[in-house]
Amino acid sequence: MEIQAITEQDRSWVRSFLCECWSAPEVVTRGHVHHADKLPGFIAVEAEKPVGLVTYSFRNGECEIVTLDSLQSGKGIGSMLVRSVVDLAFHKGCKRVWLITTNDNTGALHFYQKVGFQLVAVYRGAVEKSRELKPDIPEIGNNGIPIRDEIELEIRAD
Repeated sequence: MEIQAITEQDRSWVRSFLCECWSAPEVVTRGHVHHADKLPGFIAVEAEKPVGLVTYSFRNGECEIVTLDSLQSGKGIGSMLVRSVVDLAFHKGCKRVWLITTNDNTGALHFYQKVGFQLVAVYRGAVEKSRELKPDIPEIGNNGIPIRDEIELEIRAD
């Protein structure tokens, strides 16, 4: 498996992949609309085919992981993609890498804690505000759990 930085030649695939995984390339976190198809990121490639994608954004001396998706679970794809972003961010002097997930995404909560992230905040009811910016965010998420809250996780350079 190889991890490659997104190039301009990858943008069409990135946009298509994000539409498939996220229903649109726009992702809302903490009231900010990201155009994830235009963000920097990394693609995991196996046998010359993309098998995973992470996008990120640098703002205010920090790095936010905006999207992370893998086509095959249990193979370390997500871990390799996250490690690529964390290593880059710390190399560029960021003090932390953070991300937002929603309360229904128990798989993400498990995964991110397993790879070293810690929960730092719960923003109760924040998804209602996000729906004002992206109305197609569903009301019900994984395992029939109502999607209501944003949960912030981080990993620090210390």
